[in-house]
Amino acid sequence: MHAFINTLLGYDPKKDSSGLLGRVSAFYGCVEAQGRGTLHCHMLIWIDGALNPNEIKERVLADLDGEFQKRLLAALDDVIANCVPEDPPEVVIPVPSSAHHPCSVRGPDLSLAPEAVPLARQRDRRNVVLKSQMHTHSGTCYKYCKPGEPRSCRFDLDATNFCPTSSFDPETGEINLRCLDGLVNNYNPTMLEALRCNMDIKFIGSGASAKAILYYVTDYITKSPLKSHVSYAALETAVKRLNEYESENPYPTAADKAKSLLQKCAYAMISHQELSAQQVASYLTDEEDHFTSHKFSNLYWPSFERFLESQDPSPEC
Repeated sequence: MHAFINTLLGYDPKKDSSGLLGRVSAFYGCVEAQGRGTLHCHMLIWIDGALNPNEIKERVLADLDGEFQKRLLAALDDVIANCVPEDPPEVVIPVPSSAHHPCSVRGPDLSLAPEAVPLARQRDRRNVVLKSQMHTHSGTCYKYCKPGEPRSCRFDLDATNFCPTSSFDPETGEINLRCLDGLVNNYNPTMLEALRCNMDIKFIGSGASAKAILYYVTDYITKSPLKSHVSYAALETAVKRLNEYESENPYPTAADKAKSLLQKCAYAMISHQELSAQQVASYLTDEEDHFTSHKFSNLYWPSFERFLESQDPSPEC
């Protein structure tokens, strides 16, 4: 992650440096474990000088088909891709990703003849896209579909999705990015070549998208999973007290039932704590679970909320 931040994003607060996305002014990323346990990062990146969604909408609607719109769409099309690269003609030396899984090997040999390097990179990029960016529908796609209703992928990925060019909606000012393959997750070609794993890059160009992304990332930042040592401490305490009481009182009473309930609660606490092997290894090796360009102060929301309520009581609450 640090290599990604320093090299691909080019973030350096002490220098006037830039990366693939331009000059980065701030970022925040949190690490999450998927169902299989694999760790991955959700990251918000702020670009220096970028306009907020409302400003973008105002400038677009003020000059439809103007220079600003054309430059913005060209920049987004240059940064974000969602198609399978065409298979180039044969090159002199085959790329490693053609013989092995693309995510397990490095890219092509850049010491090839100058005319062969672009072709080798294109073939390698194609291999990575086919293995890591192509979406395959599963039960997870339809987990929120109600019985009897048409099933649609909740990730909005479908082979029928196609839009040849990026455009703005003249009525709403929303950005509609091109979609050349409805089953390919958005990716940045250079990042994909370097990281060699699944990615999904999005441009937050509307207020609704901004709110959704901020809520999604904030939800992961603020959720507090139960710590294992707390669960085991609670279990140990429950077992000791239950054993002590049973040795003195062989006949069950209401207290016995209460202590048994406490034990069951302790087991429930443990059962709700999910830690994959990758998470355990990450914690044991003191790896970071979040990445940020700035330092933040803790906000104790309940106290803050009580103060606001005392100063300006809300009838709705």
